[in-house]
Amino acid sequence: MDYVIFVVSLAALIYGADFIINESERIAIHFNISSFVIGASLVAFGTSLPEMAASMTASYYHKSDIAVANVIGSVIFNISLVLGLVFLIAKNISPKRDLFQKDSAWGLFPVLIFIVMISDGIISRFEGLAFLFVMVAYLIFLTSDAKELSKEIDKSLKKENFNWLKSIGLLSVGFILVLGGANYTIETASVIAKSLGVSEWVISLLLIAFGTSLPELVVSIKAARKGNADMAIGNIIGSNVANFTMVLGGAAIINPLTINLSNSIFDIVSVLVVSIMLVFITANKLYSKSAGIVLLVMIALVIQRSLSVVH
Repeated sequence: MDYVIFVVSLAALIYGADFIINESERIAIHFNISSFVIGASLVAFGTSLPEMAASMTASYYHKSDIAVANVIGSVIFNISLVLGLVFLIAKNISPKRDLFQKDSAWGLFPVLIFIVMISDGIISRFEGLAFLFVMVAYLIFLTSDAKELSKEIDKSLKKENFNWLKSIGLLSVGFILVLGGANYTIETASVIAKSLGVSEWVISLLLIAFGTSLPELVVSIKAARKGNADMAIGNIIGSNVANFTMVLGGAAIINPLTINLSNSIFDIVSVLVVSIMLVFITANKLYSKSAGIVLLVMIALVIQRSLSVVH
């Protein structure tokens, strides 16, 4: 029965992603806002809700390993798996926006803050609050930058008849399907994994992180297939910012998060490496299938290492 629920949950994710992409594009066109900004804010925050629910619940029950591993794993999956598949699937990736100059710092800055915060093995409530301030700064940046980017929208696109009620309704249905599908996918995957004797750390870092990254995966791939690279990449960068600031910050405010650095050093280094890789890719505009293959090799190495320490 768990396998059936797992498949149905994935289907809900796919259909929900369709609603999100279609309505987000319609909103972007109607308000003459850059697709990147829509992807990095509205879509990114919506698809980050599963991570938030999982990590905050784990923190409430004093399961710091699950809360932190979920965030680390999700960011690794977002960059290596999601972005890697986007590069392989998209026919032509030519972002209108200079991602390196404007956005790469946001993909790396929260990771560096995270590493500094965990140097003493704990993320306190005060540090969690500091993370939330970084989230506020990111929102201010997107809001101010949206005016400058308003000229990026293709003027040849005809504005469709816009109906707020219909748009909000369809967008809500999309998010409900995506979040509901992700939650049931995580739940059933965990049950299946536990029945096979997989450790809680591996479940958190791999299965739960992968499950909470499914919305980003589905939304970004569908955006890429439609030729909307700005929204796909914006969704990944925005989701990663939200994971380290809003998700981890919120979890730390509920209960301080303790981290065993000796056991998690490989995963911490991995999330730093993939974040630097993202900066390198945007700096050199390496939006190609070759870059996608390199990113997928990275996630394969992380998975292989994690499975090797299963106990």
